[in-house]
Amino acid sequence: MWAYFDTSALVKRYVDEAGRREVLQLLRRHECVVSALLPVELRSALRRRVADDTLDAAHVPNVLKRVAADRVYWTFIEVGKDVLVVAETLVARHPLRTLDAIHVASAHILSARAPTTELIFVSADKRQTEAASAVGLTVANVA
Repeated sequence: MWAYFDTSALVKRYVDEAGRREVLQLLRRHECVVSALLPVELRSALRRRVADDTLDAAHVPNVLKRVAADRVYWTFIEVGKDVLVVAETLVARHPLRTLDAIHVASAHILSARAPTTELIFVSADKRQTEAASAVGLTVANVA
């Protein structure tokens, strides 16, 4: 069984915040699927946490080492034309930001291509989980 993790969820693997325990449990039970844009977005999320004093800058190098070690276990979904077309449709129908729509579109396309494999969409973003649910994905909100 697969679980698609958006950045708001997967960052909880590395930062102690609300929803972390649920993310760790999901990671133990499921294959981790992410968008190819997740590493960039994850670094940005870490930088924001340092800026708002919820993460000590001294911890970032160790977090990045753990991220690098974990990446070999992630299945990446490329952001190609098919993902962008679905993302465009999603933003026309749901109040999603661009990158959030790309995450939902990536999971939706994966689910459509492997209909016999269960996929859970994992996010801490309410708008994302609502849009994912609206397109028929099973969701886990880890806020």
